Amino acid sequence: MTAGLLSSITSPQRLKELEPEQLDGLATEIREFLVDRVARLGGHLGPNLGVVELTIALHRIFDSPENRIVFDIGHQAYVHKLFTGRQEEFGSLRKASGLSGYPLRAESEHDHVENSHASTALSYADGLDKARRVLGETDETVVAVIGDGALTGGLAWEAMNNLGSDTGRVVVVLNDNCRSYGPTVGGLAEHLAELRAGTHHGPNLFEDLGFAYSGPVDGHDIAATERALRHAAELHSPTVVHCVTEKGRGYSHAENDVADRMHGIGPIDPEAGTPLAASAPNWTKTYGAELTKLAEERPELVAVTAAMLRPVGLLEFAERFPERVFDVGIAEQHAVTSAAGLAMGGLHPVVSLYATFLNRAVDQIMMDVALHRLPVTFVLDRAGITGPDGPSHHGMWDLALLGTVPEVRVAAPRDATRLRELLREAVSTQDGPTALRFPKGSVGADVPALNRMDGLDILFRSRSQPLDVLLVSTGTLAGPVVEAANALSEQGIGVTVVDPRWLLPVSPTLVHLSSRHRLVLTVEDGVRNGGVGAALAQSCTEEHVATPVHNLGLPRSFVDQGDRGGILADNGLNADAIAEHARALHDELGNRNQTRLEGTSH
Repeated sequence: MTAGLLSSITSPQRLKELEPEQLDGLATEIREFLVDRVARLGGHLGPNLGVVELTIALHRIFDSPENRIVFDIGHQAYVHKLFTGRQEEFGSLRKASGLSGYPLRAESEHDHVENSHASTALSYADGLDKARRVLGETDETVVAVIGDGALTGGLAWEAMNNLGSDTGRVVVVLNDNCRSYGPTVGGLAEHLAELRAGTHHGPNLFEDLGFAYSGPVDGHDIAATERALRHAAELHSPTVVHCVTEKGRGYSHAENDVADRMHGIGPIDPEAGTPLAASAPNWTKTYGAELTKLAEERPELVAVTAAMLRPVGLLEFAERFPERVFDVGIAEQHAVTSAAGLAMGGLHPVVSLYATFLNRAVDQIMMDVALHRLPVTFVLDRAGITGPDGPSHHGMWDLALLGTVPEVRVAAPRDATRLRELLREAVSTQDGPTALRFPKGSVGADVPALNRMDGLDILFRSRSQPLDVLLVSTGTLAGPVVEAANALSEQGIGVTVVDPRWLLPVSPTLVHLSSRHRLVLTVEDGVRNGGVGAALAQSCTEEHVATPVHNLGLPRSFVDQGDRGGILADNGLNADAIAEHARALHDELGNRNQTRLEGTSH
């Protein structure tokens, strides 16, 4: 291997200048680089180890950025970043103001798409190619790199249906590693297995849709992959290049990781392949254990997941009740409507998703579940700020979106005890959908309640002080809200803290509590436009409650990557900022009332 060859690759053009015999050594060096950097910082290791040779071939055959290379699920683009001038920035990977873990248009002219939700690349490619032709650009090719797991998403097939019947210059590179997080499911997986084994006879699915087809090719054989890509480029028509790769290739700990080939990791010891930080009880595991326990008691409970059995905590459930868990692939819309059918059939489905992926199925929740008042429970993992995965993965919009859905009830447990309690209440509900949301990370200590009032938990009440400020806490923000209340109370401001437990729809008792205080401040880790605070303000208006309701939450903007705690603090969602905001509102209200009194006295 030529020492430091990778460091000399500052652009795709430099990569093209290498001799073929240098490329295997470069691939080895890239894998060493990836293991070293991602082990230190955390990130998507397995997917990128699997596309090293494929990415080398892509950039040697196609002229980026003139030929647009679009990555579906952009976490497989680390190698692409190395070839496009960003090697020195890898020390800041996924940190605040650092290198994104996904393609980012602001980072490079070589990045075209930064939405890291799956199954989108083919639709982007379709539009880019049509734009090329409308504008008279005749020489460019659009390349869409999509994994076999992402092909389980319906949007991908809507795009395939259009691309295959068109005359555009789109090359679909199918990165077939037999999995997304876990193994790819369904009839597509079986079809690809036949193609890999050479047992399929006659036109394959892609050819039936109108594509030229090349493959399967060994995606780790650079020369063979280059030949296949060059041939596809020369056809000047929609083409599928089927590349077979191994997720985690070249790093034994990833290759031997049966869960997901080290798909996404925190910092690890690169020699041992083990996490550097001790594993603490987290929300996902707590939820999974409790759901399994409930399933022992309730035979009607079934679980639905969209290609994320382990990440959403369903492994224990699946091992205990394999016939009662359904993995539908990366197909959230289908997951929700299938769950509606399960409920119509007499079961109680629990649909487990990351909160950010709920966005993809709002219509199905609205029209297929809520309209029919079906008992479906949605469990939304990674709600609120997730941290280093950035704008596309923060679970910021679920409260605002679900707030528009009639009949749905939404809960946010503040601790492990409330998670178990609220999950039990949710799966016991028979007259419409329910949803629970919780964040990424470890579960902190329980936050006890002083008492419960019509289902609302009172967490704090200033002694012998007036009813000045009502702080409405949502979910895990209870800890900092109570801390803020203590600080305010010590300064002579009377504070009540309430955790509604069930956030939506707004409880009439919460409206009544609001009427008894001078002002209300809601605190939520979702967008404040249309969230819980907005819903409470609307309810107060409808009930002619004059108490001003103010909202603390996330802005209606895409929030960059960074540390979860730091992002929350930057947006006023830590104890000091909450106390300062409430104090300022209290003082402003007092000054306004004083001015009004002085005006009256004149």
